[in-house]
Amino acid sequence: MVMRELFDKELKSLHDKLIHMSQLSIQRLSDSVDALADHDVTLANEIKEKDVEINKLEEEINDAVILTIARQQPVATDLRRLMVLVKIAGDMERVGDYAVNIAKETERIGSQQHLKQLPMIQQMKDKVVSILRLTLDAFVAEDVEQAQHIAKLDDEIDTMYGQLIRDLLGSGVEQPEQLPQITQLAFICRYLERSADHATNMAEQLLYLRNGKHVDLN
Repeated sequence: MVMRELFDKELKSLHDKLIHMSQLSIQRLSDSVDALADHDVTLANEIKEKDVEINKLEEEINDAVILTIARQQPVATDLRRLMVLVKIAGDMERVGDYAVNIAKETERIGSQQHLKQLPMIQQMKDKVVSILRLTLDAFVAEDVEQAQHIAKLDDEIDTMYGQLIRDLLGSGVEQPEQLPQITQLAFICRYLERSADHATNMAEQLLYLRNGKHVDLN
């Protein structure tokens, strides 16, 4: 097998591993809010325990990229593609971490009756999961136009986040006895908002991959 064919084979393996890791992270984020809504502490615990799988995949991607660079000595364009894989793997690992953080808050809330903001938090989760999946699709297709649209969707998430925090603070004034859950739900909203930020980071990496220029979509 010639060197270029070997490089392309290694690159495809890395690409496939990144897609698998990303799908896991996005699903775990979705499951973490579902666990919250269903008072499913068992599912929350499973999300925590399985985080090691996502971490391991990120480490494998990073190690494989280093080995590929050492063996293949790729040209500038190929090197850029490898570095983008590393960056996106880091973003998706963080999304997996946020799923774990939400699972921990879910365990703390336990069987408590949820505050009125829960449906809006679920809506926010749906939007965040959607933007992450759209970003992943854009990366697979190398769709620059869709990547540029991600920032506008992230603005919608930011607006929802702001409204939710204001609502939660208002509930704290009306129901001071609920402050522990209000704090936990505020953290969950923050983890969702940060997950959407990582979608924007991924979109920026795609633009860098295609154009060779760093773009700030924020």
